[in-house]
Amino acid sequence: MSKVQKTDAEWKVLLAPETYRIAREKGTERAFTGAYWDTTTPGLYRCAACEAPLFESDTKFDAGCGWPSYTKPVSPDAVVEHEDRSHFMVRTEVTCGSCGAHLGHVFPDGPAPTGLRYCINSAILKLEPKDDAK
Repeated sequence: MSKVQKTDAEWKVLLAPETYRIAREKGTERAFTGAYWDTTTPGLYRCAACEAPLFESDTKFDAGCGWPSYTKPVSPDAVVEHEDRSHFMVRTEVTCGSCGAHLGHVFPDGPAPTGLRYCINSAILKLEPKDDAK
């Protein structure tokens, strides 16, 4: 996967304010407010910052948490995991493997087959519907 590198000033020009806050400042959107938390449209979820493929809709499930949740990324290098000790917790942050944008976190409480729940902010996702779903 090719790496996308931009300065903070370049990202600020390219991204909407909420997307910038989440992607570059490791923010989060409020639960049940994002565009994709309850979307069932078939397609490919891409990074809203660099358009790299991240998650397929067939791995999306309703975790009841208010954020889009997936069992696995499209490929092992689509996301990168980092230890996150912010907010007096220890979690695993996930970032875009291409541009480093903060996506959300992964938790070990998902369904089979992976047992993982990739809990992702809608604001950093861009859904590319399948041709027959448009």
